[in-house]
Amino acid sequence: MVDRRNKPSALATTPGLPPQPQVNFSHSNSRVTAVLPTGDSVEILLYGATVISWKNRFGIEKLWLSDAAKLDGSKAVRGGIPLVFPVFGTSPDHAATSKLPQHGFARNSRWEFLGKSTSESTGPSDSSVKLDFGLSSATLDDQVKSLWPYTFSIIYSVTLTPENLSTSIVVTNDGDQPIEFQVLMHTYLRISDISKIQVTGLEESEYIDKVDAAKAKKQSGAVTIAGEVDRVYTPAKGPSSPVVVTEEGETVFSIVRDNLKDVVVWNPWTDKAAGMGDFEPKDGFQNMICVEAGTVRDWITLDPKDAFEGAQTISD
Repeated sequence: MVDRRNKPSALATTPGLPPQPQVNFSHSNSRVTAVLPTGDSVEILLYGATVISWKNRFGIEKLWLSDAAKLDGSKAVRGGIPLVFPVFGTSPDHAATSKLPQHGFARNSRWEFLGKSTSESTGPSDSSVKLDFGLSSATLDDQVKSLWPYTFSIIYSVTLTPENLSTSIVVTNDGDQPIEFQVLMHTYLRISDISKIQVTGLEESEYIDKVDAAKAKKQSGAVTIAGEVDRVYTPAKGPSSPVVVTEEGETVFSIVRDNLKDVVVWNPWTDKAAGMGDFEPKDGFQNMICVEAGTVRDWITLDPKDAFEGAQTISD
Protein backbone atom coordinates (compact mmCIF):
# COMPACT_ATOMS: atom_id res chain seq x y z
CA MET A 1 0.00 0.00 0.00
CA VAL A 2 1.34 3.41 -0.95
CA ASP A 3 1.59 5.89 1.89
CA ARG A 4 0.38 9.27 0.72
CA ARG A 5 2.26 12.14 2.31
CA ASN A 6 -0.53 14.65 1.87
CA LYS A 7 -3.60 12.78 3.00
CA PRO A 8 -6.80 14.86 2.91
CA SER A 9 -7.92 15.76 6.42
CA ALA A 10 -11.47 15.26 7.66
CA LEU A 11 -13.95 17.97 6.78
CA ALA A 12 -14.56 18.73 10.45
CA THR A 13 -10.95 19.84 10.89
CA THR A 14 -10.59 21.68 7.58
CA PRO A 15 -9.52 25.30 8.19
CA GLY A 16 -12.53 27.59 7.83
CA LEU A 17 -14.97 24.80 8.62
CA PRO A 18 -15.34 24.54 12.41
CA PRO A 19 -17.04 21.44 13.79
CA GLN A 20 -20.82 21.58 13.56
CA PRO A 21 -23.60 19.90 15.55
CA GLN A 22 -24.58 16.48 14.23
CA VAL A 23 -28.25 15.50 13.93
CA ASN A 24 -29.26 11.88 13.30
CA PHE A 25 -32.35 9.68 13.19
CA SER A 26 -32.51 6.24 14.78
CA HIS A 27 -34.90 3.45 15.80
CA SER A 28 -36.74 3.38 12.45
CA ASN A 29 -36.82 7.18 12.32
CA SER A 30 -38.70 7.38 15.63
CA ARG A 31 -35.95 9.30 17.47
CA VAL A 32 -33.85 12.39 16.73
CA THR A 33 -30.46 12.89 18.37
CA ALA A 34 -28.31 16.02 18.28
CA VAL A 35 -24.68 16.10 19.42
CA LEU A 36 -22.66 19.28 19.77
CA PRO A 37 -18.92 19.39 18.98
CA THR A 38 -18.39 19.70 22.75
CA GLY A 39 -20.06 16.30 23.27
CA ASP A 40 -23.29 17.63 24.81
CA SER A 41 -26.28 15.73 23.44
CA VAL A 42 -30.07 15.56 23.42
CA GLU A 43 -32.41 12.81 22.23
CA ILE A 44 -36.08 13.31 21.38
CA LEU A 45 -38.76 10.71 20.73
CA LEU A 46 -41.14 11.74 17.96
CA TYR A 47 -43.91 10.13 20.00
CA GLY A 48 -44.96 13.05 22.16
CA ALA A 49 -41.93 15.09 21.04
CA THR A 50 -40.59 13.80 24.36
CA VAL A 51 -37.02 14.66 25.32
CA ILE A 52 -35.71 11.38 26.73
CA SER A 53 -32.03 12.22 27.23
CA TRP A 54 -29.87 15.28 27.88
CA LYS A 55 -26.19 14.65 28.51
CA ASN A 56 -23.40 17.11 29.17
CA ARG A 57 -19.99 17.02 27.50
CA PHE A 58 -18.81 14.38 29.98
CA GLY A 59 -21.66 12.05 29.04
CA ILE A 60 -23.45 12.57 32.37
CA GLU A 61 -27.22 12.17 32.05
CA LYS A 62 -29.23 15.12 33.37
CA LEU A 63 -32.76 13.74 33.01
CA TRP A 64 -34.34 10.83 34.86
CA LEU A 65 -35.96 8.16 32.70
CA SER A 66 -37.70 5.15 34.18
CA ASP A 67 -36.15 1.79 33.35
CA ALA A 68 -39.69 0.65 32.48
CA ALA A 69 -40.59 3.67 30.33
CA LYS A 70 -42.38 2.71 27.13
CA LEU A 71 -40.42 4.14 24.19
CA ASP A 72 -42.35 2.31 21.48
CA GLY A 73 -45.29 4.71 21.25
CA SER A 74 -47.65 2.49 23.23
CA LYS A 75 -48.10 5.00 26.09
CA ALA A 76 -46.76 8.28 27.39
CA VAL A 77 -43.13 8.20 28.50
CA ARG A 78 -42.37 8.00 32.23
CA GLY A 79 -39.44 10.39 32.54
CA GLY A 80 -37.55 12.87 30.41
CA ILE A 81 -39.69 15.90 29.49
CA PRO A 82 -43.23 14.87 28.52
CA LEU A 83 -45.29 17.76 27.12
CA VAL A 84 -48.66 18.32 28.80
CA PHE A 85 -51.31 19.96 26.54
CA PRO A 86 -54.15 21.06 26.46
CA VAL A 87 -55.09 20.03 30.04
CA PHE A 88 -53.11 19.41 33.22
CA GLY A 89 -54.37 16.27 34.93
CA THR A 90 -58.06 15.90 34.17
CA SER A 91 -60.69 18.62 34.24
CA PRO A 92 -64.18 17.12 34.29
CA ASP A 93 -65.72 20.53 35.05
CA HIS A 94 -64.07 22.26 32.08
CA ALA A 95 -66.34 21.55 29.12
CA ALA A 96 -63.73 21.94 26.38
CA THR A 97 -61.30 19.40 27.87
CA SER A 98 -63.57 17.25 30.03
CA LYS A 99 -63.39 14.25 27.69
CA LEU A 100 -59.63 14.23 27.29
CA PRO A 101 -57.31 11.72 28.98
CA GLN A 102 -55.01 12.80 31.81
CA HIS A 103 -52.54 15.48 30.71
CA GLY A 104 -54.19 15.76 27.27
CA PHE A 105 -52.98 14.38 23.97
CA ALA A 106 -49.67 16.07 23.08
CA ARG A 107 -47.56 13.50 24.93
CA ASN A 108 -49.46 10.64 23.24
CA SER A 109 -49.34 11.94 19.67
CA ARG A 110 -46.82 11.37 16.92
CA TRP A 111 -45.13 14.67 16.08
CA GLU A 112 -43.50 15.68 12.83
CA PHE A 113 -39.83 16.68 12.73
CA LEU A 114 -39.81 20.06 11.00
CA GLY A 115 -36.06 20.58 10.79
CA LYS A 116 -32.97 21.88 12.53
CA SER A 117 -31.08 25.14 12.73
CA THR A 118 -27.58 25.70 14.07
CA SER A 119 -25.75 28.77 15.27
CA GLU A 120 -22.87 30.28 13.37
CA SER A 121 -19.95 29.24 15.52
CA THR A 122 -16.27 30.09 15.60
CA GLY A 123 -15.52 27.09 17.76
CA PRO A 124 -17.11 24.20 19.65
CA SER A 125 -17.81 26.17 22.82
CA ASP A 126 -20.37 28.52 21.26
CA SER A 127 -22.20 26.06 19.05
CA SER A 128 -25.91 25.33 19.47
CA VAL A 129 -28.66 23.43 17.69
CA LYS A 130 -32.42 23.93 17.61
CA LEU A 131 -34.77 21.09 16.67
CA ASP A 132 -38.36 21.93 15.68
CA PHE A 133 -41.36 19.61 15.95
CA GLY A 134 -44.92 20.13 14.77
CA LEU A 135 -48.39 18.97 15.74
CA SER A 136 -51.69 20.28 14.41
CA SER A 137 -55.37 19.51 14.24
CA ALA A 138 -54.75 18.26 10.70
CA THR A 139 -52.38 15.52 11.93
CA LEU A 140 -54.34 14.39 15.01
CA ASP A 141 -56.06 11.04 14.82
CA ASP A 142 -59.83 11.16 14.41
CA GLN A 143 -60.61 9.96 17.93
CA VAL A 144 -58.62 12.76 19.57
CA LYS A 145 -60.03 15.29 17.11
CA SER A 146 -63.56 14.30 18.13
CA LEU A 147 -62.70 14.93 21.79
CA TRP A 148 -61.09 18.33 21.15
CA PRO A 149 -62.47 19.69 17.84
CA TYR A 150 -60.42 22.87 17.56
CA THR A 151 -58.24 24.04 14.68
CA PHE A 152 -54.71 24.70 15.90
CA SER A 153 -51.03 24.24 15.18
CA ILE A 154 -48.08 23.84 17.54
CA ILE A 155 -44.36 24.27 17.01
CA TYR A 156 -42.28 22.80 19.83
CA SER A 157 -38.56 23.62 19.81
CA VAL A 158 -35.71 21.99 21.71
CA THR A 159 -32.49 24.02 21.81
CA LEU A 160 -29.21 22.61 23.08
CA THR A 161 -26.13 24.66 23.95
CA PRO A 162 -23.07 23.67 26.00
CA GLU A 163 -24.58 25.60 28.92
CA ASN A 164 -28.26 24.71 28.88
CA LEU A 165 -31.31 23.04 27.39
CA SER A 166 -34.34 25.09 26.35
CA THR A 167 -37.80 23.91 25.36
CA SER A 168 -40.32 26.32 23.88
CA ILE A 169 -43.84 26.01 22.56
CA VAL A 170 -45.82 28.19 20.15
CA VAL A 171 -49.54 27.44 19.96
CA THR A 172 -51.53 29.12 17.17
CA ASN A 173 -55.31 29.25 17.02
CA ASP A 174 -56.04 28.64 13.34
CA GLY A 175 -59.80 28.45 13.85
CA ASP A 176 -62.62 30.93 14.25
CA GLN A 177 -63.45 30.40 17.94
CA PRO A 178 -61.40 30.99 21.11
CA ILE A 179 -59.39 28.10 22.56
CA GLU A 180 -58.79 27.54 26.27
CA PHE A 181 -55.87 25.35 27.28
CA GLN A 182 -53.16 24.61 29.82
CA VAL A 183 -49.54 23.68 29.08
CA LEU A 184 -46.73 22.13 31.12
CA MET A 185 -43.22 20.85 30.51
CA HIS A 186 -43.15 17.86 32.88
CA THR A 187 -39.38 17.78 33.45
CA TYR A 188 -37.86 14.87 35.39
CA LEU A 189 -34.46 15.99 36.70
CA ARG A 190 -31.87 13.39 37.68
CA ILE A 191 -30.28 13.94 41.09
CA SER A 192 -28.11 11.81 43.36
CA ASP A 193 -30.03 11.80 46.64
CA ILE A 194 -33.48 13.33 47.18
CA SER A 195 -32.81 13.70 50.93
CA LYS A 196 -30.06 16.22 50.15
CA ILE A 197 -32.09 18.31 47.72
CA GLN A 198 -33.39 21.84 48.25
CA VAL A 199 -35.44 23.88 45.80
CA THR A 200 -35.07 27.64 46.18
CA GLY A 201 -36.70 30.54 44.36
CA LEU A 202 -40.17 29.59 45.58
CA GLU A 203 -39.98 31.35 48.95
CA GLU A 204 -43.16 33.24 49.91
CA SER A 205 -44.94 31.71 46.90
CA GLU A 206 -48.53 30.52 47.04
CA TYR A 207 -49.14 26.91 46.09
CA ILE A 208 -51.84 24.26 45.88
CA ASP A 209 -50.94 21.16 47.89
CA LYS A 210 -52.43 18.26 45.93
CA VAL A 211 -51.30 15.76 48.60
CA ASP A 212 -53.28 17.66 51.25
CA ALA A 213 -56.78 18.01 49.75
CA ALA A 214 -55.66 20.73 47.30
CA LYS A 215 -55.34 23.25 50.13
CA ALA A 216 -53.92 26.68 49.33
CA LYS A 217 -50.67 27.33 51.22
CA LYS A 218 -47.64 29.62 51.21
CA GLN A 219 -44.05 28.38 51.02
CA SER A 220 -41.76 29.29 53.89
CA GLY A 221 -38.07 28.83 53.14
CA ALA A 222 -36.58 26.31 50.71
CA VAL A 223 -38.53 23.27 49.52
CA THR A 224 -37.23 19.95 50.86
CA ILE A 225 -38.54 16.47 50.09
CA ALA A 226 -39.21 13.94 52.87
CA GLY A 227 -42.35 12.27 51.52
CA GLU A 228 -44.75 12.47 48.60
CA VAL A 229 -44.84 16.00 47.15
CA ASP A 230 -47.27 17.27 44.51
CA ARG A 231 -47.54 21.05 44.54
CA VAL A 232 -48.52 23.71 42.03
CA TYR A 233 -46.60 26.89 42.81
CA THR A 234 -47.15 30.35 41.40
CA PRO A 235 -43.70 31.82 42.12
CA ALA A 236 -43.87 35.21 43.83
CA LYS A 237 -40.84 36.50 41.95
CA GLY A 238 -42.20 35.86 38.44
CA PRO A 239 -40.99 33.70 35.53
CA SER A 240 -37.63 35.36 34.91
CA SER A 241 -36.38 34.69 38.44
CA PRO A 242 -34.68 31.27 38.52
CA VAL A 243 -35.95 28.27 40.44
CA VAL A 244 -32.80 26.54 41.67
CA VAL A 245 -32.22 22.92 42.65
CA THR A 246 -29.28 22.42 45.00
CA GLU A 247 -27.77 19.21 46.33
CA GLU A 248 -25.76 19.52 49.54
CA GLY A 249 -25.63 23.26 48.89
CA GLU A 250 -24.28 23.00 45.35
CA THR A 251 -26.41 24.18 42.44
CA VAL A 252 -27.25 21.31 40.12
CA PHE A 253 -30.04 22.92 38.07
CA SER A 254 -31.42 26.40 37.50
CA ILE A 255 -34.73 26.84 35.67
CA VAL A 256 -35.87 30.13 34.14
CA ARG A 257 -39.34 30.44 32.60
CA ASP A 258 -40.72 32.69 29.88
CA ASN A 259 -44.47 33.41 29.92
CA LEU A 260 -45.21 30.32 32.02
CA LYS A 261 -46.70 31.38 35.36
CA ASP A 262 -46.55 28.18 37.41
CA VAL A 263 -44.06 25.60 38.64
CA VAL A 264 -45.08 22.09 39.66
CA VAL A 265 -42.80 20.27 42.13
CA TRP A 266 -43.42 16.52 42.24
CA ASN A 267 -41.88 13.44 43.77
CA PRO A 268 -43.99 10.26 44.14
CA TRP A 269 -42.09 8.82 47.13
CA THR A 270 -42.49 5.20 48.19
CA ASP A 271 -46.17 4.31 47.88
CA LYS A 272 -46.99 6.22 44.71
CA ALA A 273 -43.85 4.89 42.97
CA ALA A 274 -44.80 1.35 43.97
CA GLY A 275 -48.22 1.78 42.42
CA MET A 276 -46.99 2.91 39.00
CA GLY A 277 -46.28 -0.01 36.69
CA ASP A 278 -43.89 1.97 34.51
CA PHE A 279 -41.86 3.46 37.38
CA GLU A 280 -38.63 1.50 37.77
CA PRO A 281 -36.64 0.98 39.82
CA LYS A 282 -39.17 1.39 42.61
CA ASP A 283 -36.64 3.33 44.68
CA GLY A 284 -35.95 5.59 41.69
CA PHE A 285 -37.80 8.41 43.45
CA GLN A 286 -34.57 8.91 45.42
CA ASN A 287 -32.80 9.94 42.22
CA MET A 288 -35.33 12.28 40.63
CA ILE A 289 -37.31 15.41 41.20
CA CYS A 290 -39.80 16.97 38.84
CA VAL A 291 -39.62 20.75 38.54
CA GLU A 292 -42.14 21.55 35.84
CA ALA A 293 -42.69 24.90 34.11
CA GLY A 294 -46.19 25.63 32.87
CA THR A 295 -49.46 27.51 33.18
CA VAL A 296 -51.88 25.14 34.89
CA ARG A 297 -53.72 26.93 37.72
CA ASP A 298 -55.66 29.00 35.21
CA TRP A 299 -56.63 28.62 31.57
CA ILE A 300 -54.90 30.37 28.70
CA THR A 301 -57.46 31.87 26.33
CA LEU A 302 -56.28 32.17 22.75
CA ASP A 303 -58.42 34.20 20.35
CA PRO A 304 -58.77 33.24 16.67
CA LYS A 305 -55.53 33.74 14.69
CA ASP A 306 -53.58 34.61 17.84
CA ALA A 307 -50.52 32.73 19.10
CA PHE A 308 -49.20 31.87 22.55
CA GLU A 309 -45.53 31.29 23.29
CA GLY A 310 -43.96 29.88 26.45
CA ALA A 311 -40.52 28.46 27.27
CA GLN A 312 -38.14 27.18 29.89
CA THR A 313 -34.34 27.16 30.02
CA ILE A 314 -32.58 24.64 32.26
CA SER A 315 -28.94 25.22 33.13
CA ASP A 316 -26.81 22.62 34.85
